[in-house]
Order: sequence, then C-alpha cells, then structure tokens
Amino acid sequence: MNDSSTPALQAEALSMHFSSPQGTIRLLASLELSIAAGESVAILGTSGSGKSTLLGLLAGLDLPTSGRVSLAGYDMTAMGEDERAQLRAGRVGFVFQAFHLLPGLTALENVMLPGELAGSDGVRAAATQALERVGLGARAGHYPAQLSGGEQQRAAMARAIVSQPSVLFADEPTGNLDHATGGYVIDQLFEMNRIDGMTLVLVTHDPTLAARCQRVLQLEDGVLVASAP
Repeated sequence: MNDSSTPALQAEALSMHFSSPQGTIRLLASLELSIAAGESVAILGTSGSGKSTLLGLLAGLDLPTSGRVSLAGYDMTAMGEDERAQLRAGRVGFVFQAFHLLPGLTALENVMLPGELAGSDGVRAAATQALERVGLGARAGHYPAQLSGGEQQRAAMARAIVSQPSVLFADEPTGNLDHATGGYVIDQLFEMNRIDGMTLVLVTHDPTLAARCQRVLQLEDGVLVASAP
C-alpha cells in the first residue's frame, strides 16, 4: 500500500465546521490536497484562516467534519485515536511554534521520551545523534530553562526527527525566534527535506519563507489555491 506512487499525504473533500454562539463557522470546505513523498509544501494564510486546523487534520491529530485524510495510503479518518497514534509513530514528526519541552527533563531526556514511550531500542544513541545533528550535542544535559529560545526550538526539532519520520510538519516554527536563529532552524528543516527525503509541510504567514518550498498554497475561504509564483 505504501509505495513511491502513493502520496505521502492526501485530503479528499475535507471539511471542518465549528458551532459558535454566532452560528456555524466553516473553516475548511471540501478541500483537496495531495502531497508527494519527499515534496516540500508551504501553506500560507491569514490569522484565523484555519492553517493550524488543517495541519492537525493532515497529521491525524483531529478528525474532520467530513471528508478523508490518508497518510502513506492509510485512511486515518477511518481509524480510532489509538490507531492513528500507532500509524503516526515513526512516520510523522512535529515542529511547532511552542516548544512543548518538559521542564523537568534535560534536552537529551526530552528527545528520548518518544522512543521510550514507544519501547524502541537504542533510544539514547538515537537521541544523542539527533541533538548533535541540530548542533546541541554539548547542551544535551541542560534543562529547558537553561537553554535559549533557539536552543529549545532545536531540541524540539531533534525530538521531531529522532525517529527519522517520513513526514515532518512545521507550524510557524520560527514564530518565537529572532531572525538569525529562525534562519538556522529553517535551514535545518530544508536540509532534512533535501538530504533525508522527508516530506515537509510548512504552515507560515511569511511569503519569503514559503517561497523556499517546491509548492506554495494559499488557504482562502476554506480551500487551497496555488500561490502566484
């Protein structure tokens, strides 16, 4: 089922509605999307347009009101929460604007955590290698409070790639970083896409950053449209 002709991600007739005191809010409306393995895709949109909601649906973190989302050919919308989590394990990594590091664990322990929860072998060695790759080998024993914002984001990135996922989601990954530090983080993401062949799905409001992707899509009125070159 998972071969080179199978899209890494596919959304079909994807809709997402919410109820509010003001009535029904329609964030996504019969949205269609297909992303090839190894592709880099940026999703642009204004604040509140539903970019992060779409990312959560593509990752199987949430379920749509209607429609279907497939990861590596597997229909996640037909699965329960535990089944989706099992499918994501080892296949999907996340880098978010918020670092989500546990304050009581060192950088190394934070990166080790997903593998330990999954019962994987060689967790410490894999986590050490991931930290070294993002330039944090010397800071492995430091706690999040002892790391700068950029270092915390790099630790979060190491945690995202420690299992060598095939798809990497990044939601405004430089939103809390200064320009220089953010540039380093972005360079690392695109290096993983280019060298490791990780499919990169990047949500951003920055057109300059989006332009580094192979394809740029704009989320407008609940549907995706190709951005003008």
